[in-house]
Amino acid sequence: MIHEVDAALRRLLSESGMEASGVEVVLDAPTREWAAGRGAPTLSLFLYDIREDPTRRASGGHELYDEDGHVVARRAPARWFELTYLVTAWASRPQDEHRLLSQALACLTAHDMLPPALLTGTLAELGLTVGLDGGGSGLDAPAASDVWSALGGELKASLGVRVRAPLAGTVAAAGPPVTEGLLVRAGDLSSGGDPSAGRRLRYAEVPDPAPDEGFAGQRERRPRPARRRRGDRQP
Repeated sequence: MIHEVDAALRRLLSESGMEASGVEVVLDAPTREWAAGRGAPTLSLFLYDIREDPTRRASGGHELYDEDGHVVARRAPARWFELTYLVTAWASRPQDEHRLLSQALACLTAHDMLPPALLTGTLAELGLTVGLDGGGSGLDAPAASDVWSALGGELKASLGVRVRAPLAGTVAAAGPPVTEGLLVRAGDLSSGGDPSAGRRLRYAEVPDPAPDEGFAGQRERRPRPARRRRGDRQP
């Protein structure tokens, strides 16, 4: 799921006009060594925080069917995670970096979710909305200054981007559909007798029983008790 979000974000920003203008969109961590070796204008999407959203955890699941309508597997419910990115622009001049950040900000804030056309893999298969917060409001992730200190670089302008994406639940294969009925055998085992050959309670290609019939055939109807007349005393 994480690599699918990476690909969707990179494609979203690249198709906003950055790729046509020669800007490279990467996922590298903006460390001091990396910054010293960069060449062309670059936009870095650094994923630095992943945490589950417990408020969206669900129970249950759903079934998966084959072409004939039979249940072939059962999938556990998806679990939602928040992925937080540090977006930075790198160019030869600060004004060029700010221009790149402005372009990235305009692109990200124009979408409340990742466009479905950009989703691949399990994200596309689930068909769920992948939320996108390009303004960085309400982030619970570590502060940008702490991230820069951990990277060993100098603090510079950056954007906080958060994506809420589902992680597909595990799939458990289901057994084949039942095509034969229950087989019942009766016999006196205490005296060493062998059980009978057995009688199947449900036969293949047999319609449902009538109200007076069971799965093994017509049932014996007991006579109704006689009605008592008024005045008769019960013995």
